[in-house]
Amino acid sequence: MFSSMRVMLYVDDVVAISDFWQQYAKAEVVETNSLPDGFQNIVLQVGKQTQLSLFDKKFIEKYSPEVLGNTPSLMLFSEDFETLHEAIPGALDVMENNGQQTFAFPDPEGNYFVIAKA
Repeated sequence: MFSSMRVMLYVDDVVAISDFWQQYAKAEVVETNSLPDGFQNIVLQVGKQTQLSLFDKKFIEKYSPEVLGNTPSLMLFSEDFETLHEAIPGALDVMENNGQQTFAFPDPEGNYFVIAKA
């Protein structure tokens, strides 16, 4: 088993997506890294053992084009389910999937994520 997880997301605007996660999901910046050609990477703590590492798509295209692809489907579990549903702009209706309450939401770039009630 693994002790923690960091998911790398490739986005168009690292700062805007970081701000979105900080504002609506109470994520905290744990690292900001300078990369070649003026790019930056921001790592956000989104759970006790879960981090999102944001990279600019243009950086990935140049330095690691083989990994650039679709955004992964992420399901995050939260005890603050109702609060998040009310706070996140564009949150879709709460649905029940296999006995689990969930809702989806888009980030500012149109990538969709799911939050499930913990």
